[in-house]
Amino acid sequence: MTSLAQGLDTQDRRLLDRYQRGLPVCPRPYAVMAEELGLTESELLERLERLQELDVLSRVGPVFDHVQAGASLLAAVSVPEEQRESYADLINQAPGVNHNYAREHHYNLWFVMTAPDEAALAQRLDVLEIKLGRPLLRLPMLEGFHIDLSFPLPWDEMEVPA
Repeated sequence: MTSLAQGLDTQDRRLLDRYQRGLPVCPRPYAVMAEELGLTESELLERLERLQELDVLSRVGPVFDHVQAGASLLAAVSVPEEQRESYADLINQAPGVNHNYAREHHYNLWFVMTAPDEAALAQRLDVLEIKLGRPLLRLPMLEGFHIDLSFPLPWDEMEVPA
């Protein structure tokens, strides 16, 4: 094992610590972030790209309360296990799908779909259901929960496989 922290410099660490939350919502958020960190916008973007290539980051962007930004729904579908990847590819191509994942369950592919409003969401789900040729389990949110996924990073303890 090698320490992940050894591959990151002080600016990487400041960037990761500072922007786990509070991403600027403005026309040029990366420029604002860069200025705060004493970098140019292009330097910041290069760092983010490198951190994603190293699998330190999986996603960069704000988290919105979907109720305020349109409509969304958790959905699931049961597909033959040996064809799961091809079904996942079809799901990923649908507008408004931001991720999908496999589960060990009768409904073995789950995803979240978003749309500007409930009518558009229903239409998108109907179209995808036809494309998949399989019924979708539609699970509307009954109660929202906010999970704060930011946390202090223990730089001296972080390890990754060599």
